[in-house]
Amino acid sequence: MTEPEVRPPSSTAMKPLTAAKKLGIYLPAAPEEFQRNALTHAEFAELLQNPPQWLTDLRATGPHPRPEVARKLGVTVAALKRNDMDRPLTTGEIKDLLADQPEWLRKARTTLAEERAAAAAREATAGDAAKNGDTPDEE
Repeated sequence: MTEPEVRPPSSTAMKPLTAAKKLGIYLPAAPEEFQRNALTHAEFAELLQNPPQWLTDLRATGPHPRPEVARKLGVTVAALKRNDMDRPLTTGEIKDLLADQPEWLRKARTTLAEERAAAAAREATAGDAAKNGDTPDEE
């Protein structure tokens, strides 16, 4: 019995880690075949259009990579790191944290929401100024 051929990354195939990041999945939780082989762009597009059951399950239940954990919790990756939560979490673990939020999570969610609101207000102000023909710092 021979080992299945492993396809290395190339100019037309992406590394498994790159594909996992683009899919929003935690690479070590993916099937071994996915972890070992580079994906062509056509294969990647096929995964997006017709996700196999393992991908659907992994996206639904995790474990999820850090950026996805941060997104689902409504915090930054830096907030996860500061609070020793810099690890993959399952959907159940994320739901538990959201249901019974520790103080650090409440603060991080509030801070991020305030930062986003301030950024949106600045953007709206800049947009209004541009519409009215005003330019910043002109008097």
